[in-house]
Amino acid sequence: MTTSYTGTGDADPAVREELARLRASIDNIDAAVVHMLAERFKCTQQVGHLKAQHQLPPADPAREARQIARLRALAENAKLDPAFAEKFLNFIVAEVIRHHERIADEALNGTTAGRD
Repeated sequence: MTTSYTGTGDADPAVREELARLRASIDNIDAAVVHMLAERFKCTQQVGHLKAQHQLPPADPAREARQIARLRALAENAKLDPAFAEKFLNFIVAEVIRHHERIADEALNGTTAGRD
């Protein structure tokens, strides 16, 4: 087994190049994730407005449970920790519900102030 560490505190140039390549890929993936989340939130904002117009509750626990089960299965198939995927979705859903509550409040009160 060869080591890529030179012992001088500097990584081998080939290792630095590979790190740079991998980190560039990670940066691209992070950018894609942010853009996908932005698109997702655009859709959920529309859902929030539709729910507010029809006096539907901000949260839909049955849908959330289906989505969690679906996302856990997708995670398993993708070799991603299903518990992590569930935590990630729960974080997103909590934010979506917060937005839906704000939209419903604005619709009820006729305001648009306090946007986050």
